[in-house]
Amino acid sequence: MTRTEPARWKLWLLTVCGIYPIITVLATVTGPLLSEFPVPVRLAVLIPVAVAAMVWIVMPALTSRFHGWLFTHATERQEE
Repeated sequence: MTRTEPARWKLWLLTVCGIYPIITVLATVTGPLLSEFPVPVRLAVLIPVAVAAMVWIVMPALTSRFHGWLFTHATERQEE
């Protein structure tokens, strides 16, 4: 069996490493601007921005940077 995708735990770890700083920065920057709104409204603003940053900026950069590590297991499996 050939496995060409990275292990899920590796994708999970990269996602956590990418989303944490994004949410931290967004919450810090927008906190004073959105503090008067209820939490669901604040999240409705933050989540689309965080997801867009993850999909188009952060995850492509992380997967490119960590490509060798992500696909190490997949490469080893293909050689067997």
